[in-house]
Amino acid sequence: QVNLVESGGGLVQAGGSLRLSCAASGSISSINIMRWFHQAPGKQRELVATITNGGSTNYASSVKGRFTISRDNAKNTVHLQMDSLKPEDTAVYYCNAPTLYGIYWGQGTQVTVSS
Repeated sequence: QVNLVESGGGLVQAGGSLRLSCAASGSISSINIMRWFHQAPGKQRELVATITNGGSTNYASSVKGRFTISRDNAKNTVHLQMDSLKPEDTAVYYCNAPTLYGIYWGQGTQVTVSS
């Protein structure tokens, strides 16, 4: 069992920054990859960024160059630094960890970018 708790969402003006965090607990050793997804109202949940245990990263084209995913293995935490935010980044952001035992999700944190 893996428990994921997101934090750091909020309201920001366009061009601003936010830093999301995802704290993992439970069967941490079963986690190899961690991901951030977002889901805007009326839209499907979309993959935003991925990071492996080795630190390899991947980003959706819509956020490449603006978002940075990182992990602190000592604290079992993954961060998503979001810069140059746009109104279209407004969504609920979810942390995700696929493991051999199942796919785990956090409860989500709201990010709202005003124009």
